[in-house]
Amino acid sequence: MYNTRAKLNLLAVSMGAMEAAINTEQDTDASLLVGVDDYINIDPRRENNADEMTGKEEPDMIYDLGALASATFNFGKLQPHQAAFLLAYGLGSCATAAAGDGFLHTITPIDGDLDPARSNPSFTAVQRVAQTIVKRRFASCFVDAVTINFTTDDWVKGTGTIKATGKRTDSVIEETVVALDNATSLTLAENGVHGSSAAERLDNVQVVRAAAAGSDQYEFCTVTAVSDATPAVLTIESLGGGGEDNLNYKILYVPTEAAWATFPARITETPLRVSQACLYVGGGWSGTAFVGGQAMGSVLNSFEYQLNNNMDIKFSLCAGGEYAGRAWRGGRNQVLKLNRQTRDYLLQNYMLQNENLGVRLLCEGAEYEAGHKYTLEMIFPRAGILTAPLSSDNGLVAEAGDLQVLEDDTYGSVIVRVKNLVETFAAEPA
Repeated sequence: MYNTRAKLNLLAVSMGAMEAAINTEQDTDASLLVGVDDYINIDPRRENNADEMTGKEEPDMIYDLGALASATFNFGKLQPHQAAFLLAYGLGSCATAAAGDGFLHTITPIDGDLDPARSNPSFTAVQRVAQTIVKRRFASCFVDAVTINFTTDDWVKGTGTIKATGKRTDSVIEETVVALDNATSLTLAENGVHGSSAAERLDNVQVVRAAAAGSDQYEFCTVTAVSDATPAVLTIESLGGGGEDNLNYKILYVPTEAAWATFPARITETPLRVSQACLYVGGGWSGTAFVGGQAMGSVLNSFEYQLNNNMDIKFSLCAGGEYAGRAWRGGRNQVLKLNRQTRDYLLQNYMLQNENLGVRLLCEGAEYEAGHKYTLEMIFPRAGILTAPLSSDNGLVAEAGDLQVLEDDTYGSVIVRVKNLVETFAAEPA
């Protein structure tokens, strides 16, 4: 029997290359270290017939309108490649240059829309649930929202909210075999059962149930062996019939797995600590460097970046009806939140004067080679303070500033620079 502990879940994504088109799967190239409770869930669309004249007081049918999918990816110890993955797909544009033996990725908001069906690039994700319950491949996943949090004496944390069109492929399928009610073996139509040993193959036949044609009253069969042939032969205990009637045997099993069900290696980088970060406010972006500004070090309690794309996933014409065919960005919005001990009137004055300011967050980890560190840098050329309420924090005066990220005429709204050993993020597929 396979182990069903949640710690055995796995998640892989097409990190380096985006999908060529919506609902066109891309090979996964990296496994992600997400939270143990992070699942990609199917969001079914169902509608009953309560508004139709059925001759009954209550509905007697449910219509299947297809499904969407969604997830939240939590990175409790954020590594540079995880931040780059979220932001490259969340903001939509990533340019890469050499940085020693590594790479410098410059991530900026996409200009307009990617193509007629997608505002932002999409990635493919594959998730394994426990050791063998199911492996699922989800096409066209979009980063709808991103939060990156810096709180004193903690790990840098990241969260990505994912929306998907609902197109998926499951490693588990159901096949119906017609056989007598006293059958002791069932032969699949064409598939083998996945597994290199008799025990694995037996585990990969999850359920066999039988009923007469047109009936939904099932008896459940005991499977005792599964052959390694293609098609596979299942040995079952007889249901005890007289051998005169046929039954529909519904077999839920894992066929010989396709290549997409093999998980790529996980990228390992040193997680970023908040103590490795520094925030600068009040300076300006020259196009190549952040000039001036006041460093906020020990007085800063927390800093948070929030991105929301307001992605609208729609069922469109020519998509087939089982999943959506368009993913449109409703309007990008970025907000910064900071909480600090109040040592001066600077933020209050920025707010009262309705004056704009530049913001830079620099977080540098260990060196991957001499002179080059794992880096997450976020530059906001223009922001304005919405609110900055005063409060008390452990007996000290504090203020919490909410800043709206603004789009600069020359430099845009945000420039993210990630330096590491990963070659590409969300690049055009080869």
